[in-house]
Amino acid sequence: MAAQKPRSGDGPIEVAKEGRGIVMRIPVDGGGRLVIELNAEEAAELGAALDAIVN
Repeated sequence: MAAQKPRSGDGPIEVAKEGRGIVMRIPVDGGGRLVIELNAEEAAELGAALDAIVN
């Protein structure tokens, strides 16, 4: 039987290329993670939008 781990939103944002897509896992308040799958074009648009706000 597998050990159950507590669900926690703590931790870094994770981004990984899985198959043809890019999967981003973002910790959320209250535990768990928001999982978003993007293609390369969407990831580039997200990067540009974030860059415009941060810089």
